[in-house]
Amino acid sequence: MENVNYMREEMAILNMVRKGLFGELVHAEGAYEHDTRYLKIRDYGDGLWLGEHFARRNGNLYPQHGLGPIAWWLNINHGDRLDYLVSMSSNARGMDLYAKEHLPADHPKRLKKYLNGDINSTLLRTVNGLTIILKHDTDLPRPYGRAHLVQGTRGIVRRHPEFKVSLERKVQDQNWEPGAKFLAEHEHPLWKQALERAWRKSGHATEPVPIGEAETKLSASITGDYLEDFRLIQALLTGVPPDFDVYDAATWSAMSALSEKSVADRSRPMDFPDFTKGKWKTNPPVKIMGV
Repeated sequence: MENVNYMREEMAILNMVRKGLFGELVHAEGAYEHDTRYLKIRDYGDGLWLGEHFARRNGNLYPQHGLGPIAWWLNINHGDRLDYLVSMSSNARGMDLYAKEHLPADHPKRLKKYLNGDINSTLLRTVNGLTIILKHDTDLPRPYGRAHLVQGTRGIVRRHPEFKVSLERKVQDQNWEPGAKFLAEHEHPLWKQALERAWRKSGHATEPVPIGEAETKLSASITGDYLEDFRLIQALLTGVPPDFDVYDAATWSAMSALSEKSVADRSRPMDFPDFTKGKWKTNPPVKIMGV
C-alpha cells in the first residue's frame, strides 16, 4: 500500500493521464527527498530501526513514495512492467557528520559508520520502453519533496512542491501553468466524492462544494492515508480487487534490493523478476472510481 498514490494532485494526474492529456507517455520521475537524520539518531520510535538500515545498506532504500504513483500512471503490472534498473550512490557523509555533532562522544550511534550514500539515483526502463528516474535523498539538509514528473508526446506535469502543467499548443510559448487550473475539470472521482461527503458532514447537505476557501479547508481535512485505508476496507467488504495487490507490493519492494545489488556491482543493470508470470500483459489498468 502507498498513501501518496491517494493524494489529491497525484490522483488528478492519474485522471489526466487516463484521459490522454499528455499523449503517449515516455518518461516519469519521482523521489523521496526528506531530511530524516534527526529520526535516525533517536533512541526511540523510528530511531530503533531506521538508522541501522543506513549503517549496513547502500541503495535506494525507500522508493515507494516516488514509485507508487508512477506505477499507476504508467500501468506497471497492468500492461507494462519494470524490466531492469541501474543505480548509483554518492559518498556517505551526512549521517556521520550529523551523529558527530548531535550525540555524546560515547554514544553507539556516533561511533557507528553509516554506509548508505547521501544521494542515490536509480534509472529504470520498462518492457515497453518507458524510462523512470527515482532519487533517494534523506541524509543532507533539504526541504521535503517527491519531485514527481510525467512527460508524454503532448505535454508534461510536475508535482511537489508545486503542481504545474504544460500542454502542447499551436503557439510556441511552452510555459508552465498552475496545476490548480486543471483541478476543477480533472478532479479524480474518488476525491470529488470524498469532498462532497465531507461537505455534507459539515452541514451543507444540499449545496455543491464551493471552489475557494471552503473547498481548500475541506481538502486539507482529507488525507491520502484515510483514502488508502478506506479503499482497502471497501475492497475487503465488497469483494472487489484492491487497488494494490501482492504483485505490486513485491515489484515496488524489489527495487530496493536490486538497487543495492547494482550499486555494489559498479552500477551494472539488474533485471526485475516478473512476479506476475506474464499476466501483466493482460491485466487491465487499475480502476479506481468513487468512494
